[in-house]
Amino acid sequence: MAVRRGVRVWTQPVPRGRSAAPRDSLRKGNALIIPAEKELRAVLARFAQARIEHDVHPTGRTSRDLEDTTYTLCVMTGARTAEEALRAADALLEQYSTNRVSASRKDETLAA
Repeated sequence: MAVRRGVRVWTQPVPRGRSAAPRDSLRKGNALIIPAEKELRAVLARFAQARIEHDVHPTGRTSRDLEDTTYTLCVMTGARTAEEALRAADALLEQYSTNRVSASRKDETLAA
């Protein structure tokens, strides 16, 4: 895996049944682009804010903001709908958390 400008690129083949994996059309080849945690969290925050503003006071501007952030979230996660994108984002955040825990355990093992 390599990190390039806010995204992680998996260079190994993507396993079948992987949670948060993008659509099959994006799995062609051996690389999968995964958003960096910081950028994913920022887009999720923008999506939540746009959703709240649109629900409280729907206008043309809030509708466009919600549409823009939904599109960005879908592109980042490789999903077709907002619901799929949110599920994929949750799976990615869980994966980031798991990776952090396993990395800290490795550090503790090395320190001992």
